[in-house]
Amino acid sequence: MICLHLQALRQLSQRTLTTSARRQIENVVKDKQKLFQADNGMPVHLKGGSTDAVMYRATMTLTILGSGFVVYELLYAALPK
Repeated sequence: MICLHLQALRQLSQRTLTTSARRQIENVVKDKQKLFQADNGMPVHLKGGSTDAVMYRATMTLTILGSGFVVYELLYAALPK
């Protein structure tokens, strides 16, 4: 009885895996390579477009604010109360 259930489960799993429709995904690696290897004077971390520029500016802003906060806390800890 258990053997029949296992066999049915095995057939079902093989059938669903082998007959499932596959989505064709377009290969965009060549396009990305052309974009990032183009000699247009832009730094590589900004060649991705406006999203890269926003992410870069946000990262730099958080880095500067974090560094300033660390310096403030160090000065606050170093000064006598």
